[in-house]
Amino acid sequence: MDCRESEVAMPPTGTPASPAKASAAPAPARHTFRSVAPVLALCWLAVFFDGMDVSVYGAVMPHMLDDPSLGLAPGAAGTIGSWTTFGMLLGALGTGTLTDWLGRRPVLVASIVLFSAASAVCALAGSPALFGAGRFLAGLGLGGLMPICLSLVMEFAPPRRTALATGLLMTSFHVGGMVATGLGLALAPGLGWRSVFWAGALPAVIAAPLLLRLLPESPGVLLAKGRSAEADAVADRYGMARPAPADAPPPGAKGRLDGIRALFRPGVRAATPLLWLASFCGLLLVYGVSTWLPQMMRATGYGLTSSVSFLLIINAGGIVGMFVAGRTADRFGPVTVSALWFLLTAAGALLLGSRLPLGLTYVVVALTGIWLFSAQTMVYAAADRLYPPAGRATGLGWVTGIGRTGAVAGPWLGGTLAAAGNDQLGFTAFALAGLLGAVAIGLVAVTGRGRRD
Repeated sequence: MDCRESEVAMPPTGTPASPAKASAAPAPARHTFRSVAPVLALCWLAVFFDGMDVSVYGAVMPHMLDDPSLGLAPGAAGTIGSWTTFGMLLGALGTGTLTDWLGRRPVLVASIVLFSAASAVCALAGSPALFGAGRFLAGLGLGGLMPICLSLVMEFAPPRRTALATGLLMTSFHVGGMVATGLGLALAPGLGWRSVFWAGALPAVIAAPLLLRLLPESPGVLLAKGRSAEADAVADRYGMARPAPADAPPPGAKGRLDGIRALFRPGVRAATPLLWLASFCGLLLVYGVSTWLPQMMRATGYGLTSSVSFLLIINAGGIVGMFVAGRTADRFGPVTVSALWFLLTAAGALLLGSRLPLGLTYVVVALTGIWLFSAQTMVYAAADRLYPPAGRATGLGWVTGIGRTGAVAGPWLGGTLAAAGNDQLGFTAFALAGLLGAVAIGLVAVTGRGRRD
């Protein structure tokens, strides 16, 4: 039996309750998507701005390369993309410790303020070095945002609907990518690429106040801080089972080390590095394609406007893919869906490396978007199945953090190939990453059973 079923069936406090206490407790709301919609909506907004910031660089890169005042070469452009994702690696790995000290909500808000300020630095930059420093700072903020939002949504989501909830959350990443591309198409030709980065400073004004006012803290984190009454109140408000001590993240430095050791306990010790490898491949694809797709398509022979519009189309496909993958994974399991999606991504990347008619190219780009982005998202959903509630934030933090090395490698790989005049080889490299990701996540089903039991 899935252990989440037993968790839901437990008494609200995790211990037998007396009749008097049971009658005094307020009747919780029914645990449905509607009851947790406010949390999902607020996290959706945060990840929307994440996707917008990640995609904005790829959307304006052709204009930046054509700007003689900046002096940005293709090789340096790829390196700067890797600085961003290296910052995201550090941000993701440091998030768990910070949330133990401060809570998830304040760290999430701080992450948004940081990458918004960094976008303003990029808009003001007069050299590749200063621009790269701004992107590195943005990466620190972006790296902390995703694990927090994923952990919150998975914690608040109804049992057996975490894959769908994760997919719904990640649609925002691609809506943000589409908006960034639209801003690049609308603003960069007339107002310059800097205007698009000024738009990237808006999240601090829009999202941060809303999250501070409306986003609830994690019941598990509240319980770990000794605020059990507040934890129970939040759980009751959103129709969740009240957190038990076993659901709370371990406190203190020793507890955090125990949380990391738990990633290698019997039953998951082989699956954990496979999840890391799958996440590496998935994020290499996500950030490599988001950064270099317009330039690679331009090298294949398409015009500048068409090349940038492909980024819009692939993100639109990503939105559809999140709905499809989430519903399918709740039925067949995220491991199976992720492996199949990785294989289809590899096939799509190989097709894009050939010069197809424009209409057919748009279709292939859209289909590749359906598979590419949700393949990685289902890796996150697989981590939720693999690790228990107390280790979920740690497990997700390390899956996303180690995976960020792929996010570093993707833009760097595209830039290296572009600098050597081999832009089109990027499609072959991305296809190989898709194949390796399929093998890694497929083996999770064998070594870790792909779900908790």
